[in-house]
Amino acid sequence: MRKSPKFSPEVRERAVRMVFEHRAEYPSQRAAVESIAGKIGCVPQTLLKWVQQHELDAGQRTGVSTTEVQRIKELEREVRELRKANEILKLASTFFAQAELDRRIKS
Repeated sequence: MRKSPKFSPEVRERAVRMVFEHRAEYPSQRAAVESIAGKIGCVPQTLLKWVQQHELDAGQRTGVSTTEVQRIKELEREVRELRKANEILKLASTFFAQAELDRRIKS
């Protein structure tokens, strides 16, 4: 069971925006993240993850964007469903083929 997100998307966006806006006031991005994370009530690792994901989505960092991750999940779900359907069709085909053979032998 997944727990509901503690922070709304608006809070996440605002926190990430604050990191970028106040980055120049700190010696490093990490220092800015640690300061702002304390102000919004999350751990620095969480805010850093949000910042990195924002950079990925904006094309500032190499990696898989959020939309690509969602598309991959959709495709994986579709593949699972198609494999299940294929297995059902194979079983049905075998069943009906066997029934046809049994019918021919009895005639």
